Amino acid sequence: MPRPIRDVVFVDGVRTPFGKAGDKGMYAQTRADDLVISCIRELVRRNPQLPPDRVDDVAIAATTQAGDQGLTIGRLAALLSGLPRSVPGFAIDRMCAGAMTAVTTTASGIAFGAYDVVIAGGVEHMGHHPMGQGVDPNPRIVAEKLVDPSALVMGSTAENLHDRYPEITKERSDAFAASSQAKLAAAYENEKIQPDLVPVATRDADRGWGLATSDEPPRPGTTMADLASLKTPFRPHGRVTAGNAAGLNDGATACILASADTARELGLPARMRLVAYAFAGVDPEVMGVGPIPATEKALRQAGLTIGDIGLYELNEAFAVQVLAFLDHFGIADDDPRVNEYGGAIAVGHPLASSGVRLMTQLARQFAEHPEVRYGLTAMCIGIGMGGAVIWENPHHPAYGTDTSKEAAA
Repeated sequence: MPRPIRDVVFVDGVRTPFGKAGDKGMYAQTRADDLVISCIRELVRRNPQLPPDRVDDVAIAATTQAGDQGLTIGRLAALLSGLPRSVPGFAIDRMCAGAMTAVTTTASGIAFGAYDVVIAGGVEHMGHHPMGQGVDPNPRIVAEKLVDPSALVMGSTAENLHDRYPEITKERSDAFAASSQAKLAAAYENEKIQPDLVPVATRDADRGWGLATSDEPPRPGTTMADLASLKTPFRPHGRVTAGNAAGLNDGATACILASADTARELGLPARMRLVAYAFAGVDPEVMGVGPIPATEKALRQAGLTIGDIGLYELNEAFAVQVLAFLDHFGIADDDPRVNEYGGAIAVGHPLASSGVRLMTQLARQFAEHPEVRYGLTAMCIGIGMGGAVIWENPHHPAYGTDTSKEAAA
């Protein structure tokens, strides 16, 4: 018999503070799986009205699924976080959009009726697992010229974007990066970031025990002059630098999703409602444009236009990538609706975890902006893809009513 499609709501989201990858980073001697376990435990603690045995699945993304990010990390994290053994779990990978895909995959299961409640998230310890570790690209990629070799180096794809859009200058990218740092600093000053951070106990053989309570990558006070002096490692006299790109980072995220009916039954908050999502493929050598067709596809599905979107959380893998998105949709570089709390250039981008950070921040902004009905989380994805998810604000007066063009017709 036919099944009705159920509404899916974002209940809660948390993340660890993000660290710098490498021997000197605060998580250098902390396990990746322990980072995401901390997130799951915190979600359970923050939502005592959710019986742990009502969690139907745990989906955790990791780009490098080996070592302390291997062994079907979703299942392992579920067990080690104290969830009942009856709660299954799985691992998922879509590079930078791993956590985003964990959300959309399990949300589809909720909408279909296979799940009532899930936990979805991602983890990346780039200090333990550098980007590309253990990868063996098929020689056909180069031999048959299926993909430009630059597609395998994310920084080179950003330089390619600058070539494609010469109006996006290094100066524009640097200005956007400086703004990201300033917005994150303001968000910290105004206690916008801290409520969703999970303190993590750290260990170092030389420095002893510590407690990570804030992000390690930010550089508050960064100026255009500071950024202008940085090297361009991906091309001589290039435009992409360590200052206008996200760094190499360690961190984890997790969130609770539920059907709207189950959330009401259990007394769980509905902080956002999932409206539509889409993924799209693009030329791998300019993967940064991926969010553009993905967003257009999601808007079509929802019967909305870009003018209906009132808040944007765009992952800042590279400044040029976000600027290409903004230019395409006619949005100003300094539009206050975009990345209100700053972005990955300032806070960091632990690959597979970042999608849920975007969602958690959008949910908090929705509460502050009841006048905004729809928001967008979007990101570029390595090897030529983009992802976009449209959410509805439950604080908006028209929440839950259908105003799409198809409904109006």
